[in-house]
Amino acid sequence: MKQIAITTQFSSYDSVTELSNDIQELMREAVVVRKNAYAPYSQFRVGAALLLDNGKVILGSNQENAAYPSGLCAERVAIFQAGAVYPNAKILKMAITAASDTNKTTSPIPPCGSCRQSIAEYEIRQETPIEIYFMGEEGAVYKSDSLKNLLPFMFDKKFL
Repeated sequence: MKQIAITTQFSSYDSVTELSNDIQELMREAVVVRKNAYAPYSQFRVGAALLLDNGKVILGSNQENAAYPSGLCAERVAIFQAGAVYPNAKILKMAITAASDTNKTTSPIPPCGSCRQSIAEYEIRQETPIEIYFMGEEGAVYKSDSLKNLLPFMFDKKFL
C-alpha cells in the first residue's frame, strides 16, 4: 500500500475590502443576487456572479423546489446561464456568497459537490482555470486559483 498526499492552496482575505476593486464589485453583485434566492425550505441563500472574458457578468441564485432534487444551486444557475447565452466565452472568475435566514454565516462557504463537478466541466472545456472566491455573509473570503483545488480528483470525459 502507498499513501497519497494531496495538498491544495488557497488565499485567505480577512474581508471583502482586501480584494481588488473588480473582485469587490463581483462579490457585491453576488450579494445582491443572493437576496433573490428562492429558499423557503432551507432558508439558506446563495448568490453567484461570474465574470466572463467578454466582460459580461452572469448572476445566479439558488432556486429550491418542494421536490428537493429539482432545485438548483446558485453556482449552477449562473454557469449554465453563461453556457447558454455565451457558449464561447470563458469564465474567468466566480464570486460566491451564502447567508442563512436563521443564523449569521461568517465562515467561507464553498460550492457543494454537484456545483464543483459542474464548474469542473467548464474549466476543463475552456482549458483555462476559473478563479473562485467564496465567503459567508461576512468575514473572511477564500480564493482558489482553480477548481482543481476544490476537487483534486475530478471526473471528466477522459474516463468515459
